[in-house]
Amino acid sequence: METLINKTVPSFKAQAFHQNDFRTVTEETLKGKWSIFFFYPADFTFVCPTELGDMADKYAEFKKMGVEVYSVSTDTHFTHKAWHDASETIKKIQYPMLADPTGHLSRAFGVYIEEEGLAYRGTFLVSPEGKIKIAEIHDNGIGRNADELMRKVQAAQFIAANPNEVCPAKWKPGSETLKPGLNLIGKI
Repeated sequence: METLINKTVPSFKAQAFHQNDFRTVTEETLKGKWSIFFFYPADFTFVCPTELGDMADKYAEFKKMGVEVYSVSTDTHFTHKAWHDASETIKKIQYPMLADPTGHLSRAFGVYIEEEGLAYRGTFLVSPEGKIKIAEIHDNGIGRNADELMRKVQAAQFIAANPNEVCPAKWKPGSETLKPGLNLIGKI
């Protein structure tokens, strides 16, 4: 499997349910800001609303960091609206819910399950330049954690602003970073 890290987000055009309206989102929409693509299998399921609700609870913090969140499933934008109208958890969502009924985006990000027509739980962070900086794929029974994703986004943003430093394990903003060099080899 070829990695997506530092690859450019593919060209796409998707319908989204966002703030009680339908909108079109393309790769051009992403330019100049950090973006998270949060793939999940399907609306009206079990683990999915727990994850989407968790992201909804953290959305204001992501926005303060200059990050837009896009949830993506192979459902239609009409289904997203129906789920929003039917579920108290999904009603909390303020971020765009992208529809990928053809699987174009899911295939491009390597999360499409051909025999099921669904997506694996994939999480991707895209830089303002359109490059993928984080790529994680989970089996569908494993839920994700928005707090851990936020920490990783903070690390990616720190590295983008400080290219001569790296973030060690469990790094959090304000923690010590490392400056790679010969004098550091074997000293950690």
